[in-house]
Amino acid sequence: MGKKLNCWEFKNCGREPGGKKNKELGVCPAAQNVRADGINFGKMGGRACWAVSGTLCKGQIQGMFAQKMGNCLKCDFYKLVQEEEGENVVKTLIIIEKILKDDTEIKQEVKPEVKPEEDPAGGPKEKPEDDVLF
Repeated sequence: MGKKLNCWEFKNCGREPGGKKNKELGVCPAAQNVRADGINFGKMGGRACWAVSGTLCKGQIQGMFAQKMGNCLKCDFYKLVQEEEGENVVKTLIIIEKILKDDTEIKQEVKPEVKPEEDPAGGPKEKPEDDVLF
């Protein structure tokens, strides 16, 4: 079997470092995601792009994992990686956990102690839940 392609090589999107669309669209987060390096034998997040926010699909920059996964499941590259890796493919939730792990640890380390705000009625004010990624 030949060299396993990364998404930017397969899709020829031009968002890899030094790519032809860097000025227009920026470097793709998958091509820079150090935490995903080596997953499914890819460079950076090149063979785990479906789990990386901000990748390109049909000329549009995609959002968070939950917003884009429907498109990714239909993607020729996603299907290629699933076929090439077979039962050894790294599962999406494991990829997401690995990508987010360090961010979560950093946030917990630097998170200041927050005291509940006072409600005008005198009790503690309810705070909204943190944003959920998926």
